[in-house]
Amino acid sequence: MNKIEVNHLTKIFGSRPKLGLEYLNNGETKDDILEKTGQTVGVNQVSFSVKSGETFVIMGLSGSGKSTLIRLVNRLIEPTDGEVYIDGEDIKTMNHSGLIKTRRQKIAMVFQGFGLLPHRTVINNVAYGLELRGVNKEERERVAKKVIEDVGLSGHQNSYPEELSGGMQQRVGLARALTNDSDILLMDEAFSALDPIIRKEMQDELIQLQNKLGKTVLFITHDLDEALKLGDRIAVMKDGKIVQIGSAEEILENPVDDYVATFVKDVNRSKILEASQVMHTPEVLHNYKDGPRVAVRKMEEVGASSIFVVNKNNHFEGLLTIDNAIKAYNEQMPVESVQIEDVHVVSSETALDDLIGMAIDAKYPIAVVNEGRFLGIISRVSILSGLVLGKKDAEEVAP
Repeated sequence: MNKIEVNHLTKIFGSRPKLGLEYLNNGETKDDILEKTGQTVGVNQVSFSVKSGETFVIMGLSGSGKSTLIRLVNRLIEPTDGEVYIDGEDIKTMNHSGLIKTRRQKIAMVFQGFGLLPHRTVINNVAYGLELRGVNKEERERVAKKVIEDVGLSGHQNSYPEELSGGMQQRVGLARALTNDSDILLMDEAFSALDPIIRKEMQDELIQLQNKLGKTVLFITHDLDEALKLGDRIAVMKDGKIVQIGSAEEILENPVDDYVATFVKDVNRSKILEASQVMHTPEVLHNYKDGPRVAVRKMEEVGASSIFVVNKNNHFEGLLTIDNAIKAYNEQMPVESVQIEDVHVVSSETALDDLIGMAIDAKYPIAVVNEGRFLGIISRVSILSGLVLGKKDAEEVAP
């Protein structure tokens, strides 16, 4: 079951929203409805779902309706029409007490403006949600201290918000949301007020926390690079509508219309593509149990000057050069005594941007390894073709 399910969600602002809805259902445009009725269509019949543990990013320009949409999801704004299900329950039909309970137990929200209480210390800000739920002081401080450590604020628990930088204040806001142990995080332009360096740090922090905690995140941004970096899937909004939903790769490679194409045309591909998308399988591998003569023959067959070594479970062991293999054969030495272990190793999720520096200095191809298991290799030509051509064409030209 999806964690969040949104069906035909609509919000019309004005004194006669039902009239605006009638015009909308009759196919009138946003501009026509404003001209004829004075009503403003904020969100126009939006439908999407968010899976458990997924980071779903909604992006669009100012006025596209994205911030209104996220507030409809937890009913900070009342919808004009449509449905929002949280864990299968329609939040639109909940009474006041049920809505408060859902917000406190299932949904946490992180705002752009931090929203910290200036008269409370960091630990008391972080523990505030637990205090509202009636958790005793000892327990809420224990939980808050752990989360403060998780977000990198150890040593600042007794500081006040005014004593912290903007990035640190946003960490407090994130910690407060996490302390409630809610399954769902709603993040509305959460990093937009930060300078570029701190913003990147917070993005990386969120990715690390997601890998550790597996929350369901609905993230709002106007920044395409941020959306592509954070989102498992991305919804692009325009004029209150969602015009495309897809993975970063799908939106980058197959924009649905000119509006989306304009968004993605200047994207830095090095921040989007990952190692798994530019790696390839080597023509030959050397098994740990085979001797140096076998390694030499394999390299001669494919005209290679080196070969990667794996064990019986396909776990990465190192790299063997032709010179070292011949030396081992002539001197009757085992392969492991001459194989090179100081090889650049990355995971399949490593961004292409992080591989560029490695490729400049690397003497040998970069090994792609997940949890010890060898997946493939990346050469300089793979990285360069990925930057210039994109994933599909890079695969075709990779050696």
